[in-house]
Amino acid sequence: MKILISSETVFLLISAATVAYAAEPIREEHVAHAGTRFLVIRLEPKRVQLAWKDAVGKPFRSFERVQADRTAKGETVKFLMNAGIFEPGGIPSGLHIENGELLRPLNLANAAGNFFLKPNGVIILHRDAHVTLTTSEDWQRNPRDGATWGIQAGPMLLINGSRHPAFLKSSENRLHRNGVGLDAQGRLVFAMTDRSEETNLWNFAGLFLELGCKNALFLDGDISGMAVNPQAPVKSNLFGAIFVVSE
Repeated sequence: MKILISSETVFLLISAATVAYAAEPIREEHVAHAGTRFLVIRLEPKRVQLAWKDAVGKPFRSFERVQADRTAKGETVKFLMNAGIFEPGGIPSGLHIENGELLRPLNLANAAGNFFLKPNGVIILHRDAHVTLTTSEDWQRNPRDGATWGIQAGPMLLINGSRHPAFLKSSENRLHRNGVGLDAQGRLVFAMTDRSEETNLWNFAGLFLELGCKNALFLDGDISGMAVNPQAPVKSNLFGAIFVVSE
C-alpha cells in the first residue's frame, strides 16, 4: 500500500517540529559547591548566539538593548549572559568572531588582570555546531576554520581536567563570578554565583569539574549578570559581548 503525503503536510510537520524545538524551555539549575550557591544553565551550542554590535555598528552594551533588537526581529529572548572582559567602550579584550567574521584579533599580550593570567583561552562555535574550548596558545598554533562565533577570555579555569596552575585552594580572593565550560555531551555549561554569593577561582574551577567539564573558561567578575526566560526588559550593567539565546 502506497501512502501519499502532500507537500502541505510535510510543511506542517516540519513547522511543528521547529516550534517544538523553539519552545524547549531553558532550565535553571541551583547547585551548591564548596559552600557557595551557583546558577547553572546547560545549552546545546547551536542555540547560543553572540551579540556585540547592532546593525549600525554600535555596541549593545546591555541586556535590555539586545532584547529590544531581538524583539524587533520577531524573536523571543530566553537567555542572556555577559561574554567576557572588555576595554573602555565595550570593546572585547581579545579574539571576537561573530557571524563568521573576525572582528577582534587574538590577544597574547602580557599585562595585569584576570584576562592576562596565562593561560587564558578561547571558546569557538563551529558551523557544524561543535565547540572548541582551549588555551589561546593552542588556538594560535592550530586555528580551526569554519567558526560561527568565538571569544577570548581568561583565565582558563580547567585545562584538560586540571585546574589552572596559578589557582590556590586557600585564596581569599572571593568575588561574584561567571564562566562557561564544555561537558561530555558537548553542551555549553554556563555558571554564575548567586548574586549574594562569592567564590575563589579554585572553587569555581571545581564547580565545573563537578558539572562534568574538562575545560572551562572564566568570563568576568563582579559585574556579571544572567537572565533566564525573562518576561520583561532586563536592566543590567554595561558589558562588551553578550551571549544570547533568542528563538
